[in-house]
Amino acid sequence: MSTTPAAYPATDRTVPTRSRERASYDRAAVHSVLDAGYVCHLGFLRDGRPVVLPTLYARVGEQLYVHGSTGSRPLRTAGRAGSAGLPVCLTVTHVDGLVLARSAFHHSLNYRSAVVHGDAYAVADHDERTAALDAIVDHIVPGRSGDSRRANAKELAQTAVLRLAIEEVSVKLRTGGPNDEPEDRQLPYWTGVVPVAPVYGTPVPADDLAPGIETPGYLPAG
Repeated sequence: MSTTPAAYPATDRTVPTRSRERASYDRAAVHSVLDAGYVCHLGFLRDGRPVVLPTLYARVGEQLYVHGSTGSRPLRTAGRAGSAGLPVCLTVTHVDGLVLARSAFHHSLNYRSAVVHGDAYAVADHDERTAALDAIVDHIVPGRSGDSRRANAKELAQTAVLRLAIEEVSVKLRTGGPNDEPEDRQLPYWTGVVPVAPVYGTPVPADDLAPGIETPGYLPAG
């Protein structure tokens, strides 16, 4: 009986050159960072120059599905017949705290980040693409895909979905307080951590919301 390894393999591209002790390849940690985000940054080359696009995504098992536009040439051509896919680097980052040290040099952030390397492929199968778009909607607000109209044929024609396997990946994180030098610890400057966390406000209905429609229970109460 085969089992899924608890960690992803480390590779030359996923081992950081600095602060290696902060890197992890633990599968659960990778999934946790990816699942907690809303926006990823997708990097690739276009005409020999780097491009980084912020966009929506969702994780389904060991695959990432990334939302894009069919008007983007690199995304449109990814995975065509005979193509090896679009080489990409996808990142997701969370800021958890502002770390204020006594010295400017040791100021930092508490953070969690995931970096995924691989080849992305355009999803052509209708059922897979529909399921991927549902997953992206539900990743933003769980349960929303079943409480909204699905994309029609015209909308689907304008929407690209890329699939990226989670195989070459690492997470990196920093926690804790400032790392001041011993000789700086008596300096008269405030030092510590300012926590950073998302805040969800009370949902605001659209001006043209039909009378009688209540706020769905899956939305945050604010």
